[in-house]
Amino acid sequence: MRLRVEFTTEPFDLDEAPGHAVVAREVIETAGLDEVDVEPFGNTAEGGADAVLAAVDTLLRRTLAAGATRVSLQINVVEEGDR
Repeated sequence: MRLRVEFTTEPFDLDEAPGHAVVAREVIETAGLDEVDVEPFGNTAEGGADAVLAAVDTLLRRTLAAGATRVSLQINVVEEGDR
């Protein structure tokens, strides 16, 4: 099964990336996921279910420890025709 995760971390800072956002980017970019898209106001990544769920666990733990006060995320099952 493949999953797609979309997430944001808060609080936002328009002048520079806050520490929790930098941590989130690092976690997602090093998690071995496919189709990683890191943007200022939303991030997406796709991969096998085990890899995505492991990345989400790490993402939540590390971004909260780095000062995030809110992490919003959505996980969708990727159907074969959705790719």
